[in-house]
Amino acid sequence: MLTIPQPLVPDDDGSADAAVTSALSAFQAGTASAADVLPAISQARLLVPVVALLTESEIGGHGLRQEKESEMALPKLVGKDGREAVLAFTSTEALKMWRPDARPIQAGGPQVCHAARQEGTAAVVIDVAGPIPFVIEGGMLQALAAIEDVKRDPSALDGLADAVPGITITKIGEAAPRRRWFRRGRAS
Repeated sequence: MLTIPQPLVPDDDGSADAAVTSALSAFQAGTASAADVLPAISQARLLVPVVALLTESEIGGHGLRQEKESEMALPKLVGKDGREAVLAFTSTEALKMWRPDARPIQAGGPQVCHAARQEGTAAVVIDVAGPIPFVIEGGMLQALAAIEDVKRDPSALDGLADAVPGITITKIGEAAPRRRWFRRGRAS
């Protein structure tokens, strides 16, 4: 039986996350790098668009073609070079700028990147129609997707170093038992 997942933010009003907006503004102004935007996106709720696709139509009693069946689909962006990208938006307003009939589905930044990697796409494009478009690709995409991988399976951390060139992995395990540097006892 199909279940509808609970929203990440039940009282979400569709506004953009303030930290993401600030990071994207700094990036656009040239005072922050793309890497500076990632921490905000890794913690943010994004909106993934879903659109209806007509799968079957019929001629109605009034003589006009009408919808008989449709499916919901996750649209992808295809670049001039043929690479595909998953779309995500910071707010319902940004989503409407792209396509007013799309319906938003809440997802965390790492979830979106994980889904993009699972779909075999090269990137995630955030706010493609504005206000500030931002592309997550390459090592940035792999790093954010890996956050979701580790949430689902902590052993995925072992493969992260292979997935993201130049990354350093540090595991913090149980603390070693404390040694006493002095002996308690009576002085002679």
